[in-house]
This record gives sequence, C-alpha cells and structure tokens, in this order.
Amino acid sequence: MSPEVTRETIERSGIIPVLRARSADEGRALVEALVAGGITVIEVTMTVPGAVDLLRTLKSEYGERLLLGSGTVTTAAEVAATIEAGAEFVVSPSLHPEVIAATKARNKVSIPGALTPTEAITAWHAGADYVKIFPCSAVGGASYLKSLLAPFPELRLIPTGGVTLQTAADFLRAGARALGVGSDLVNQQAIAQGRPETVTATARAYLNIVAKARAGS
Repeated sequence: MSPEVTRETIERSGIIPVLRARSADEGRALVEALVAGGITVIEVTMTVPGAVDLLRTLKSEYGERLLLGSGTVTTAAEVAATIEAGAEFVVSPSLHPEVIAATKARNKVSIPGALTPTEAITAWHAGADYVKIFPCSAVGGASYLKSLLAPFPELRLIPTGGVTLQTAADFLRAGARALGVGSDLVNQQAIAQGRPETVTATARAYLNIVAKARAGS
C-alpha cells in the first residue's frame, strides 16, 4: 500500500486503537470486537506477546479490510520485522530518528512520538508523516494540541494518552488528524469477562464522535 493511501485511510477513520493485550489470543479477540464496531485501522504494540506473529496473522485474516500498524517501536530492527509482517505504518512513543529513517526507507508511514515543541518539529523535519503527541493529557490535552499548531500549522498531529469518549471531540476540534485511543476503547477486561460487545459498542461511539465533529456538530 502506498503512503498516500495509508494516510488517507488513517484520516478517514480518525481512530487508531492502540492494541495492548496479555496474549495473542486476547489480541485477536480485541481486534475482532473492534472490527465489528467499524474500526478499520489497528496499531499492534510491541508489548503484545508475539506481536510480530500477531501482525502476520491479522494480515492473513483481514487482508485489505484492516490497515495494520506497529506500535511502541524503538529500533530499526523492529521496523523491518513489523513491516515484513504487514505493518503499513510505524508508531513510537518517543523520538528515534533511526526508526523514522528505516520506516521511510521502506516507503511506509512514520508516526514518531513527541511531547515538546522542539521534539515535535524535530520529528517533522526528520521525515515524520504524523507526530504522535504523547502523553497529551498530561500537558493540557486539547488545549496543548491547539497551542502546538499555532506556531507549527504544518504539523499533522495524533494525540495519544488521555483520549476518551469525553475528550475525543475536543481533540478533533483542536486540529487532530486522528486519535490514538488506548484502554478506553481497547478494553482487555471486557474481553476477559466475555463481553466483546462492550468493545464493539465503544468503537461505534468513537466513530460517531468523529463523524459529528467533522460535520461541525
């Protein structure tokens, strides 16, 4: 998939669930529940046991129906392994120029993490397609995002950390291109308790918020 199509898919969806799971089976169950709720983009973090194999399995099972990315990537070796397994975008919680370079060398979308204005613009100049602002809620949430975009309107920002059903619309109105959503959506407890419908319903709620925010309501 071309980087242009990946970026278009990410922004059209508006929601990137950050998949953390205690096992590959739990990860697959979470993905199934998310997809049932309309999710089309998933970030599989390297903290999931067997993350690379899980990416490969999901790619085989869902094909073009699901845009896969890898998360918590901090080395060029992880970039290579996860892209080979099916990742079309690579996300880091922090800024690693070698990860950006390795991702771009493979013609995939790079989403490094940053927090300060200096980190954000450094990531952008290093070739990032988007900059993940993490942990965004710890430094003011949506208002901080808006403040970053004032001097750097060219940045494409994806806030992560503290994105909830209550804050999602504010982040979008502040200029977020998409939202990285963790435990508020990727609910491991619901899966463990046999309630995948909870995850599915939450996914639909997030997508509804995105649709309303973009419609200006």
